[in-house]
Amino acid sequence: MLTLERARELNDSMVTEDHLRIHAMNVMASMGAMAEHFGEDKEHWMAVGYLHDYDYEKYPDEHLAHTEQPLLDAGVDPEDVRAILSHGYGICTDVEPVTNMEKSLYAVDELTGIIQACARMRPHGITDLTVKSFMKKFKDKNFAAKCNRPLILDGCERLGMEIRDVAGICIEGMKPYAAEIGLLGTEVSQ
Repeated sequence: MLTLERARELNDSMVTEDHLRIHAMNVMASMGAMAEHFGEDKEHWMAVGYLHDYDYEKYPDEHLAHTEQPLLDAGVDPEDVRAILSHGYGICTDVEPVTNMEKSLYAVDELTGIIQACARMRPHGITDLTVKSFMKKFKDKNFAAKCNRPLILDGCERLGMEIRDVAGICIEGMKPYAAEIGLLGTEVSQ
């Protein structure tokens, strides 16, 4: 089973840009929270989340085309590789997300981008971000416009969950990592 330590080792061998590492941590934290929601192995889901954009920095126009074989060769379980491939469903892969892990990764990948953008606008960052505040920004199509809202909603639907519930889980999952992901805000609470 993929460990978080091994996922970091593999991902960090390919990813050098800070914003991509922060995104990996955002997805990692959110996947850990989703694992807890579903009663699954938190570290395992976090590891898959951290590794999900393994080839993106080097192959942005061929994302996920350079992931499967290198990860299999590195000893990553085929189920975990499949989960990683499924987050690109309908965009750059035809691997449909079917397990809760796959559907969660598919939904939270883009969702964390909007959460991060919301938190960056707040004096206290993510530490006091509420689902209500998130939903206001989510409904504003001009806010974090590059984040694929239809994909997020499709992911939530596949999970049988409302966007507000998935967002709440992810926000709470990201809060403990606020310092690492640069979301403490400008007015840090004492």
